[in-house]
Amino acid sequence: MLKQAIWHNFSLSINMMKYRYFLTLQLLLFFTLGTSAQGDVINDVRAALKAGSSKEVVKLLNKSTDLDFDGENSSYGKTQAEAVLKDFFKKNPPTDFKIIHQGASNAGAPYVIGQYSYKEGSFRVLIRLKEEGSLFRIHAMSFYKD
Repeated sequence: MLKQAIWHNFSLSINMMKYRYFLTLQLLLFFTLGTSAQGDVINDVRAALKAGSSKEVVKLLNKSTDLDFDGENSSYGKTQAEAVLKDFFKKNPPTDFKIIHQGASNAGAPYVIGQYSYKEGSFRVLIRLKEEGSLFRIHAMSFYKD
């Protein structure tokens, strides 16, 4: 009887260890994939802004995105946003784009702060991302002249 009780407790302990291991593995996989998707969009944003490619930026936008240029804020669909960004890049061709900081709000929404450099100066850029299904998309992008 004592052998059965010990064996039963040992069996329960093994099962709990397996369950904890499985749960930990699942959580790790979930957070790694989420971070990877977020990292991919950040790298894509960096490359698109550095190249001044409105077509590439638009691929990363939500269906509706807020664009702000020195306090002039409007919400645009993808087609309109592409035209606005194309005009911005034409007037201010990039020489560089660097990410200065990235983080998340208290609610967990990721954001990126960067510096968009062009011949006559630079803009501080705030990019706010939002998760859409399994992908992160640009929810809002603000350009402030330095």
